[in-house]
Amino acid sequence: MNRNYAVLGILAAAALIVLSQTFFVVDQRRQAVIVRLGEPVRIINAPGDPGPGLKMKVPFIETVIQFDKRNLSIEAAQEEITAADQQRLVVDAFVRYRISNPLQYYRTLRDEQTASDRIERLVNSSLRQVLGTATSNDIISGRREALLAQTKADVAARARSSRLGIEIIDVRIKRADYPAQIQESVYRRMQTSRQQEAARIRAQGEQEKREIIAAADKEVAITLAAAHEQAEATRGEGDAVRTRLFAQAFGKDPAFASFYRSMQAYEASLGQGDTTMVLSPDSAFFRYFERGPTGR
Repeated sequence: MNRNYAVLGILAAAALIVLSQTFFVVDQRRQAVIVRLGEPVRIINAPGDPGPGLKMKVPFIETVIQFDKRNLSIEAAQEEITAADQQRLVVDAFVRYRISNPLQYYRTLRDEQTASDRIERLVNSSLRQVLGTATSNDIISGRREALLAQTKADVAARARSSRLGIEIIDVRIKRADYPAQIQESVYRRMQTSRQQEAARIRAQGEQEKREIIAAADKEVAITLAAAHEQAEATRGEGDAVRTRLFAQAFGKDPAFASFYRSMQAYEASLGQGDTTMVLSPDSAFFRYFERGPTGR
């Protein structure tokens, strides 16, 4: 009896082993490559062909290798590059990708560690090539987006030509800075350059200010001269009209004209109240005081 139990236990254990080697589960976030005697034969839950869940394989002959189906990220090691203006920069970048062809991925890279090393070298090589054609200012701020787009396209082209089975989603630079040993001198040079630029802009602004003030003064002088000329012309016309009217009035009534002119003379000489005049009592100047409006 004990011998029968032992046989049954062995058979049950063997069955469990066979079942564990036959059935497996593929999560919806992963994709599996079935390898038969070292040769990949089929893919489960590949991009564009979803099929997660409980699956079967040939026990002891086929093995299952699973890869992540989600977007993956690799932070490349810091790389020192030389820009087009011969400035050295330390670039810290990362790449996001997904496994688009797991069969090709397995044949070329085998595992994620090998893939990470290969992709990191590919990204660093592309960064040196693309960023080496740009100046340090362009890399740091001026044309970073355009350079990163060019780098992404270059990395994607290299991945396709190397048949890595991946799709490059994005390439980004986390930090691009000067090496620590030259940062101080570079910053001083940049500060001097900015100060010179500021001085040039101030001088240009001062010159434009003087030109604007000179133009405004010229316009004011021209306007005042034109107004003065017009005023003098108007005043001359008024004087001419006044003289003509006075002459006409004098011709019509010489006595009144003489009286009016004497009143004007009195106003001009005595109107202030502090004028002292020494005249003969029989002077003609005071005849209207003595004789009235007729002066007779």
